[in-house]
Amino acid sequence: MAMADKDNARRSIISAAITAELARQADAGAEGFDVEAIAAAVDAALDAPERIDEGKRPSELNATNDD
Repeated sequence: MAMADKDNARRSIISAAITAELARQADAGAEGFDVEAIAAAVDAALDAPERIDEGKRPSELNATNDD
């Protein structure tokens, strides 16, 4: 099941990158698709470091969770 979740997350990243790049190209008035730019956008999205949840901020701490 974890592998399916990882595959779904990867597909979501790819889909978001393609969608954003196609929107960028359309906004720029492109008459066709720049496949190299799409590939570069996908590559950059897949190489992006994963966001790490670093825990709570000091303002979120209280007596029950400050250890």
